[in-house]
Amino acid sequence: MKKPELLSPAGLIKNMRYAFAYGADAVYAGLPRYSLRVRNNDFRLPNLEAGINEAHDLGKKFFVATNILPHTSKIKTFMDDMEPIIVLNPDALIMADPGLIMMIREKWPEMPIHLSVQANTLNSPSVRFWQSVGVERIILSRELSLEEIAQIRDDCPDVELEVFVHGSLCIAYSGRCLLSGYFNHRDPNQGTCTNSCRWNYKVKNNDADQSIENTGVWKPESSAITSQQYVIEEEGRQGEYMPIEEDEHGTYIMNSRDLRAVEHVHRLVDIGVDCLKIEGRTKSYYYTARATQIYRQAIDDAVSGRKFDPQLMNELENLAHRGYTDGFFERHAPQEMQRYRDSSSRSQRQIFAGEVIEFDSQDKRILVDIKNKISVGDDMELLTSSGNHHFTLQTMQDKKGNSVDCAPGSGHQVWVDIDKNIDEVNLGLLCRSLPEELSRIDLD
Repeated sequence: MKKPELLSPAGLIKNMRYAFAYGADAVYAGLPRYSLRVRNNDFRLPNLEAGINEAHDLGKKFFVATNILPHTSKIKTFMDDMEPIIVLNPDALIMADPGLIMMIREKWPEMPIHLSVQANTLNSPSVRFWQSVGVERIILSRELSLEEIAQIRDDCPDVELEVFVHGSLCIAYSGRCLLSGYFNHRDPNQGTCTNSCRWNYKVKNNDADQSIENTGVWKPESSAITSQQYVIEEEGRQGEYMPIEEDEHGTYIMNSRDLRAVEHVHRLVDIGVDCLKIEGRTKSYYYTARATQIYRQAIDDAVSGRKFDPQLMNELENLAHRGYTDGFFERHAPQEMQRYRDSSSRSQRQIFAGEVIEFDSQDKRILVDIKNKISVGDDMELLTSSGNHHFTLQTMQDKKGNSVDCAPGSGHQVWVDIDKNIDEVNLGLLCRSLPEELSRIDLD
């Protein structure tokens, strides 16, 4: 059975290092000017060179995203800006725009190109077209079902296929979104998305609130489908109302849940997908490490013939703030998965407590740079690249050796005793489990 590549995000070089330590086979980073993530991106030329070299030293791969759909002004500078990048020998460029792909193919025909999800490849003829112009790997649209992916695999056996399995699920064709440009004049297709789909919106019944009609911002027309008229209002834009529209196919409103497809990894491995991809170049190194570790286990279990472990779904709840969906992969969830198909996170959740910055192998303790409050008596989990360890926090000391009962948050560093059987802590992360009554987050 073919083992798919696990591809993790690297918005920062630190995230890249955590991704590799926790099981990624490859990472992808973006050029700030030419990718869809401008913020939280430190991969300008010096760091890009360092990242590529580190990846290759580890026997890993490093892909560079240049996947914007550019305006003319960026085309004028593109080739000059790419010249020093090509010299660094990245393993592939992730691209979406046909014109830019043509330009790269003409000047650097040996440079591997992966077709970005932004190209919205939905069918086998499209895959074959891109293959015919020299594209090595196709990142399939997030709007495809498992059955459709399997059909494309059967129709196109000699081209690499990549699929997103975790992260933001843009409400547009794979990220071609107008909301941020409309609200804030920051174009998502140029890398400056403000994530307007994730703002806090309130639903109002226009029939019951006459003040809405009197604002002059928007006045709904009568609907042939329903006599009820609703609008949404964003908390930072009070008095501005947007309609919730309805037609014969249903009601249309923004959805901000994240994609989680760990339960489909076994099926994707069976299909023969070449690469499973985690979204999140603007997320933290904790997110990168945790998501990578979990999907690494899911892939290894599938390839080894072990059954899917539903506990992996619970563990991913520790990363969720908006809840999860499995997107378009499956129309109906199997019965054993139904309990996960609701609008709330019900598993015991965790908070990222801090980063391990030193390991005292003699006294079996770790020095933790605290990010969020921890106290003696808390249930903890230590994440390491070689495995995770659960324990109850018994004692803490500050850097001067004084006992402390509480580390309130950022700015504090404390020593924490750990299991005497732990021999190595490589890029360790400390998490605090929340009590059950605090862990349930209602997403309705």
